[in-house]
Amino acid sequence: MIRTPLRPLARILDARRKGENPDAIERENLRIRHEQMRDKARSRAEGRLLVMAVMFFCAFGVIGARMGTLAASEPEEPRAQATGASIIASRADIVDRQGRILATNMETFSLYAHPHQMVDPNRTAAELVKIFPELDEERLRKDFTGPRKFMWVRKKLSPEQKQKVHDIGEPGLLFGPREMRLYPNGALASHVLGGASFGREGVHSAEVIGTAGIEKFFDEELRDPAREGAPLELSLDLTIQAATERVLLGGMKLMNAKGAASVLMDVYTGEVIAIASLPDFDPNDRPRPLTQGEAADSPLFNRAVQGVYELGSTFKIFASAQALELGLVNPNTVIDTSPPMRVNNHPIREFNNKNYGALTVSDIIVKSSNRGTGKLALQIGKARQQEFLKSLGFFEPVPFEMIEAKGGQPLLPPRWADISTVTVSYGHGISTTPLHLAAGYAALANGGYYVQPTLLKQDGPRLGPRVVSERTAAQSVEMLRKVVTEGTASFGEVPGYSVAGKTGTADKPRANGRGYYDDKVINTFASVFPSNNPKYVLIVTLDEPVETSGTKPRRTAGWTAVPVAAEMIRRVAPLLGLRPEVETRQLTGIINTSN
Repeated sequence: MIRTPLRPLARILDARRKGENPDAIERENLRIRHEQMRDKARSRAEGRLLVMAVMFFCAFGVIGARMGTLAASEPEEPRAQATGASIIASRADIVDRQGRILATNMETFSLYAHPHQMVDPNRTAAELVKIFPELDEERLRKDFTGPRKFMWVRKKLSPEQKQKVHDIGEPGLLFGPREMRLYPNGALASHVLGGASFGREGVHSAEVIGTAGIEKFFDEELRDPAREGAPLELSLDLTIQAATERVLLGGMKLMNAKGAASVLMDVYTGEVIAIASLPDFDPNDRPRPLTQGEAADSPLFNRAVQGVYELGSTFKIFASAQALELGLVNPNTVIDTSPPMRVNNHPIREFNNKNYGALTVSDIIVKSSNRGTGKLALQIGKARQQEFLKSLGFFEPVPFEMIEAKGGQPLLPPRWADISTVTVSYGHGISTTPLHLAAGYAALANGGYYVQPTLLKQDGPRLGPRVVSERTAAQSVEMLRKVVTEGTASFGEVPGYSVAGKTGTADKPRANGRGYYDDKVINTFASVFPSNNPKYVLIVTLDEPVETSGTKPRRTAGWTAVPVAAEMIRRVAPLLGLRPEVETRQLTGIINTSN
């Protein structure tokens, strides 16, 4: 920068020559210089003020926008943010075949505490106990006044509980958002759904994981974000499930049974439309497993899938079907069932020591003859019998979409001798689940194909390998129909729906494995309807039933399981879209006479 000197020599010399005062030139130049410096400083100050004004404007704009956002949002407690991998809290809904909700998610809150931030820990503990009586006040006081910096108080809160805790006004109590699993239908289909609980947890979210049933079987799929909210669609029908459970509960109480189970299955698709086990539970408040006693006494025990029972005479139709398939007999082949009959030095007796004499194969099923079925089994032979039962799935757990299905391992004779061949033919010496039986009867009802039971909705039939011919299957269903019209299941007749089925009454084995109870049975009715065009299989099993309306207690399936199944068919058949039909029977000959 070039600065002008205050006393330029040329002007000084010129001023002296003219007689002027040279000091005036210096004062003038000094004044000009000060004015220039003042103007420059003023310009710099104005620029700074402009920059500061812009900064203040932006700052107040941001603050104003944030205040507007906060004013328009819902008030919430401050939440600590956890570092690390985020927790996936979302879980897909579960719906029935009509799209009705079986399991969904509900927004709620958890309650946790920062004791070091509490103003009055003792008062807080006392107030919390008033809201949550199950909490221990002394324990809370100890935790709140101790060295802990964080603790969970409650994992789930209702909106009312949250408001009451908020009203305490304690800054050390904080809320964390939660997405909990909700079962809006309560105990309905509880064994199928199973239940869910929290897995990994943070103060800002929690992972919902399945603990039992289909929730656990499809746990990864239900938590997969790639589903994009698509629900899991089951084969169950909510209305039919509700009707099934109501009838089954009423039947269990009327027949004084300890427990009950039922399976309703489509014979072509394998879809389980309804499956029930009683007693049941509410998955919203799932009880704890029993720590003592028998597992079957727990409401968590699924009798339809885990209950391995000797299902008695319901197995007789499989022996006759195999004999028909092998060409050993036809429905009209006569077999002498007169006593005595001994196998491996063991006597084979009939129910109540009856003597049916000579019976056709069809009548063996109608009368439920143990000796008749045993003789058929001996003709078949143990090797072919095992192969046939294996093809029907009776040797392995049913591959069903429930985590508990693995526990339904059939119990087979340790040494399959001739006596085992005979007893297995009428449902003793082999224990399976009602779900196994449903799959076996479905194979006879659909024309001879094995169908795997499923809880997932299907688009159409999914028939498996053929196990018997169409002719054998039709003959078997015809014999089962006669059991209802002429035999032990006469109470199973439902007008308009042509029910076919077989009863089974089996003595219940003792818990210690030593023999059987004298007065405890497992009763089962395996039915197919409508028999003229089979579409569904229904299995009803009662644990320790006894019918007491008569002069003496009656424990056979014809008096207990059959009426319950008939009422169930009467309720659910219209819901399944089946129209009642009047069976055409040959009219009795009429002779016209005149007066």
